[in-house]
Amino acid sequence: MEISARGRLEVRITAADVGKRVSVRCLIESSVPEEKFTDTVGVLTSWNDGVLLITRKNGESVRIAESALVAGKVVPSAPARRRGPAASYEELARVASRAWRPVESERLGEWELRAASGFTRRANSVLPLGDPGLPLDEALSAVRRWYGERGLPAYIQTATGAEGTQEVLCAELERRGWVREVSAEVWTGALAPVADRAEGAGVVLSREADEAWLARYQRKGVSEVALRVLGGGPSVWFATVPGDGAPAAIGRCVVDGRWASFAAVEVDPAMRRRGLATTVMSALARRALDEGASAAWLQVEQDNAGARALYAGMGFAAHHAYHHYREPAAPGSGLS
Repeated sequence: MEISARGRLEVRITAADVGKRVSVRCLIESSVPEEKFTDTVGVLTSWNDGVLLITRKNGESVRIAESALVAGKVVPSAPARRRGPAASYEELARVASRAWRPVESERLGEWELRAASGFTRRANSVLPLGDPGLPLDEALSAVRRWYGERGLPAYIQTATGAEGTQEVLCAELERRGWVREVSAEVWTGALAPVADRAEGAGVVLSREADEAWLARYQRKGVSEVALRVLGGGPSVWFATVPGDGAPAAIGRCVVDGRWASFAAVEVDPAMRRRGLATTVMSALARRALDEGASAAWLQVEQDNAGARALYAGMGFAAHHAYHHYREPAAPGSGLS
């Protein structure tokens, strides 16, 4: 907290600091004498009508009454992580987009509108990296119109928690009634340690998702559009561990320059806790190393404790959180 030369706490932020990372302390009502204050760190996303809105790293928004402020200051951006490859949010966002390509896309200024007949939110959402070239309300109207023409709800993919992420845009979307439906995290790590985790014996690698691979894939009834999304990317590999009937385990990797992405790592429920996920990822990692990659990234749900423990053990760590916002339901639209 900011302390003056006379030893008193001071509020050294104003509404002009919207968009900056801040640390504030505010007075709270509590029956416990020791619990008089609470601290909040995040991006100051608005300061209107005597209320501050601060967005934390995980995307959570905290409202604080200006009258409750005891201290506050602008703080530097979050320190660089001490392990794993260095990467900006924009770099990772573009790499992730290339690893899960839509069937159709269109530019709106620096925003990319993406569609794939509704197969996954990632392939059917706006990637807003930069200025849409229009005032926000006009841009959002154009987004809703574009998706409406395709019979799809409009989604916007945003991120929080890293340098250059979109806390302010998240706050503006929420103020306009857009609903955050999904939040997850992007984790990054060095590739070589993943390759060294297991021998990868018995893993079959292929350039295509064959019937056996699709039999284990959690999304059933995969369409031709879905196959195009799954097979799209700079250098795509599918891994299969054969089993009785459907494979015992599968995985997908996309190699893109120095980056390798891991997705669709799935194991037969009856075969879990036998190291098959590690075996699949190790085999894919070795292939990615052969193609010149050195860093890896993946996406993990915030409440998936098993996957988070697995990836942490491989040396991965959270880089940023990402979210999908769905358009507000129009009267009579039937959207929820």
